[in-house]
Amino acid sequence: MSLATLVMAAALNPGGVIAWIVIGILAGWLAGVIMPGKGFGLIGDLVVGLVGAFLGGLIMNVLTPDANFGFWGSLVVALIGACILVAIIHAVSGRRTLPPTA
Repeated sequence: MSLATLVMAAALNPGGVIAWIVIGILAGWLAGVIMPGKGFGLIGDLVVGLVGAFLGGLIMNVLTPDANFGFWGSLVVALIGACILVAIIHAVSGRRTLPPTA
């Protein structure tokens, strides 16, 4: 599926884009709760969820093309993508420590 096809599908079905955003936000919040560490704050977790939902969608599209998972299946796919993205970010950035207090 080409990028132009994805863009046209989003333009013709704006409800699908809104659902994708809602699922990504939910997945980001869940990934912030599930994954170890302090998280990235509310906005950071939501952004990670949106990008992770996209990443999970790409992975599932490669593994099972033309599959339809419904709301709950899409949430699970987005959560898996968000958790993978959080793990990658933690591996690349290392541990974040708080500055010493006086």
